[in-house]
Amino acid sequence: MSNDESTPEKPKAMTRLVNKLTKEMLWMYILRLLQERPHYGYEIKELITKRFGFSPATVSGYAIIYRLTKDGLIEEQRTEDAPRKYYAITEKGSIAMSEAKAFLTKTVGMVFDETD
Repeated sequence: MSNDESTPEKPKAMTRLVNKLTKEMLWMYILRLLQERPHYGYEIKELITKRFGFSPATVSGYAIIYRLTKDGLIEEQRTEDAPRKYYAITEKGSIAMSEAKAFLTKTVGMVFDETD
């Protein structure tokens, strides 16, 4: 039990699941935001916290942005009137999101087919 006797402590497996599907899968959250419009790095971090309810480390966000750029899933965009680098999803990134959705949908269906 936790300090509040009426609230049972969550199993560690549940904590690991949440961490795996949030912080360790940060790329999906970033691409989801970029499906709407280009964003700059710090804005992405703020939007993840606001929209998805967790706050990734700043350095983690930029490391993932670097990898997504290197892998061709996003691209940098600069405008003359704004000194910031903006990031936009590429066609390859959109395909990756479709494939990730299909994989997760199939997995959830198979794993939770007997769960209410």
